[in-house]
Amino acid sequence: MTVEQLSQAVDFADQLIGAVRDDQWAGPTPCAGWSVRDLVTHVVAGNSMFASALRGGQPPAAPRGTAIPDGGLLNAFRDSAAELLGAFREPGALDAIITVPFGTVPGAVALHLRITELLVHGWDLARATGQPATVPGGLAEQELAFSRSKLADIPPDRRPFGPPQPEAALAPAIDQLAALLGRDVTPRPQITGQA
Repeated sequence: MTVEQLSQAVDFADQLIGAVRDDQWAGPTPCAGWSVRDLVTHVVAGNSMFASALRGGQPPAAPRGTAIPDGGLLNAFRDSAAELLGAFREPGALDAIITVPFGTVPGAVALHLRITELLVHGWDLARATGQPATVPGGLAEQELAFSRSKLADIPPDRRPFGPPQPEAALAPAIDQLAALLGRDVTPRPQITGQA
């Protein structure tokens, strides 16, 4: 587990966010009640919260009722991702004990948690916007194994993750990870025109 793998997960999410069309921001996602805009805003806030926790601070407070304009979400994500990567690259970050919504954990566990969240929310975004969820080699498999080993430790009120859903054993690891964390990964039927 390395910060380079976090960088790969950031790049995966960045490509998906960068390809969201203007007419898709208000669309629904697999996260119940969340639009594409809500999902990306959540990821931005999560990046900043983890970076702040790693640096021993409190997460930045965003004024209630405000939102990042759609046109600024990609840059907000990139800024928060740079902050996150910088915090994980600081000496001793992976050994530090920090408190995140999952609980109080070593930085190395927090790194897994952040990679997993970026991958699964990337999957959500791909599903919501009709993009392929192409994860860098081995990353989804690694986080699937980690998540399976830690699933019992996740608080029952965790959001936006839900109870594990059925998964196909031969499904790609990213789909298995999404199903493990509560996503319905049933393939959507292809709509074709009639002859």
